[in-house]
Amino acid sequence: MTPYYRNPYIQCEPLPVEIVLHPSWWHTHGGIDFDEDFFYHPARRVESERRMEAVLHERFGAYGLGADRDRDLPVIGAVHNAAGYLVSEMFGCEIRYRADAPPDVVPAGLERLEVDPEAPFRSAAFKRFERLRDALKARHGYLLGDIGWAGVLNLALDLRGQELFLDMADAPDRVVSEFRKLAWVIERFVAIVESETGSSSVSVNRTVRHLRRPVYLHSECSNTMISAAAYERFLLPVDAAWSQRHRPFGIHHCGRDPHRLAASYAKVPHLDFLDVGWGGDVARIRECLPRTFLNIRLDPVGITRHTPDEIRATIVRLVRQSANPWLTGVCCINMDSTVADVQIAAIFETVAELRRELAGARDG
Repeated sequence: MTPYYRNPYIQCEPLPVEIVLHPSWWHTHGGIDFDEDFFYHPARRVESERRMEAVLHERFGAYGLGADRDRDLPVIGAVHNAAGYLVSEMFGCEIRYRADAPPDVVPAGLERLEVDPEAPFRSAAFKRFERLRDALKARHGYLLGDIGWAGVLNLALDLRGQELFLDMADAPDRVVSEFRKLAWVIERFVAIVESETGSSSVSVNRTVRHLRRPVYLHSECSNTMISAAAYERFLLPVDAAWSQRHRPFGIHHCGRDPHRLAASYAKVPHLDFLDVGWGGDVARIRECLPRTFLNIRLDPVGITRHTPDEIRATIVRLVRQSANPWLTGVCCINMDSTVADVQIAAIFETVAELRRELAGARDG
């Protein structure tokens, strides 16, 4: 058996598997409301996370979920959700809360992207975060978890809107300069959170909780909207610098076309982790990134229409294309209230089967 390459910065068991359920699922099946208090009331934070763990254990405890159902944990952010909102709010965006959905960020519509790097840390939003942090720490003595920190392009679009794309063409040097300031704010915010909790990106993708070291996972959801040349001009310098300072470093590309930027991502000096959005050509990405952990994301909408056998076939095919179980994970993020338990079970059972196959091959 040919030995698989193992990235020393990615230490985990082969084929970690994870799910994230959409707030509509939690609202329907767990009776949880995602109002403002869910995110910011200290007692509600602890109570909500414990309730979510209990629901997971009740339905999926056989797969190891819900281990913290009997513990009151001071979790600073909603680590069972996929939501990036706070940093945008720190920059002045309005946030709207709904009972059965993640927070909506209302774009600020700035006439000009012009960043004051200190302003977010003087904002009411950041002060509210500090009050939550201090209250949890005073009661429990420590903190856990983290808060989704968006990403440079995501934030720029929240602030400037689609006019940003014209700015990239008309004033590229100024955009590069402002992106550098956004990156500075993000880095400072993440440092504040990680210094308290030891975690930076569970709220970006829960798969990272299975790794022995926290991944610095840059949310680049909006990269699907730009060309490879634009990525290399405006964002590659940020990713390259972060990859030098923060290992393991990762890129969260949840769009359908991560393969389109794979050759560009290969220019990041140390890309340890890549979220591979549903629809991505996994084999092509692996060719470009032989030493990167590929976190394969299943389609959360399509999975509700597939039988367990179809789900199994999809996972097996994608894992085979990734070609290294030590550098491959499987996840499905934001499954809504229509997903059936048997469909979720198929994810965990298929991965367990693949692990048994790997163990048998090693023993043989």
